[in-house]
Amino acid sequence: MKKKILIIRMSSIGDIVLASPVLRCVKKQLPDAEVHFLTKQSFKIVTAANPYVDKFFYYDDNMAELLRVLKLEKYDYVIDLHNNIRSNKIKRSLKTTTYTINKLTLQKFLLTQLNIDVMPNRHITQRSIDTVLPLGVHDDGGGLDYFIDPKDEVSDDDLPTGHLAGYMVIVIGATYFTKRFPQHKIIEVCQQIDHPIILLGGKEDAESGATIAATDPIKIYNACGKFNISESADIIKKAKLVVSNDTGMQYIACALKRPVIALWGGTTPDLDVEPYYGSNFMSHQTKPFYENIVLNLSCQPCSKYGLKKCPKEHFNCMEKIEVSKLVQKIKERL
Repeated sequence: MKKKILIIRMSSIGDIVLASPVLRCVKKQLPDAEVHFLTKQSFKIVTAANPYVDKFFYYDDNMAELLRVLKLEKYDYVIDLHNNIRSNKIKRSLKTTTYTINKLTLQKFLLTQLNIDVMPNRHITQRSIDTVLPLGVHDDGGGLDYFIDPKDEVSDDDLPTGHLAGYMVIVIGATYFTKRFPQHKIIEVCQQIDHPIILLGGKEDAESGATIAATDPIKIYNACGKFNISESADIIKKAKLVVSNDTGMQYIACALKRPVIALWGGTTPDLDVEPYYGSNFMSHQTKPFYENIVLNLSCQPCSKYGLKKCPKEHFNCMEKIEVSKLVQKIKERL
């Protein structure tokens, strides 16, 4: 009889992508298992095309109905990769064997609030896979996954003609202020790069993108808010290089095996969340494939998620990143 396994990861884009190897490894290493996945309705597009999931469920402020439906499935195992109030309520209701990720709440508090680093130096993706070790599932080295539905592939007609021979992407968006590279510094970078550039971000970034693109509307294309997540992923898939804040698009770039220059402010790789490609891919690289730009100030990281404003009110972690050095790294990659 097939085993039924429910895997839970409610949000966000980046966290869902970082957890994606669990779906693949469980399905491929337990071929008789039926894999179900639960996430928020608002993040449906992130996994909708994933071939390793047999059935999807979506939370949309519908807990009572969701629990009723999930109980009918009679799961053998629940894998909780979120570990929050909602996921714990679901586990209690389903009354079956559960395995839950350790969020390292204490370690992250010590790092972000007291600058005491007792993090295990084990990437969040690897720790996610550790959660299913009791099922005999291990890391296959394949890295992250992001699958693009053919309907979300961006045609040449949707991009400027001058960008069709090749472009780089700068991801300007991020949920929180302390994770965003300042607009004036992005403008400086763009002015010093003689290469087609596409700006990516959400609708909330459209105005900032327009301001940046106005400095050179031929070279810079503002795609912020014009494409959905998977369409933006397809733009990334075809990019020569992706420069990104700590945001979901950075990890989508990793899943699509694009070279990344990651810009770190209020969050840092010390939280075990740096760009991740998997051991199989990285073992074939003869030179560094990605790079972290992080100043490692005494006040970094100040938060595990990001903040609405700099707690020190100077934002030196981003403001003091030298544009000339960043531009040089971009030119070397291009």
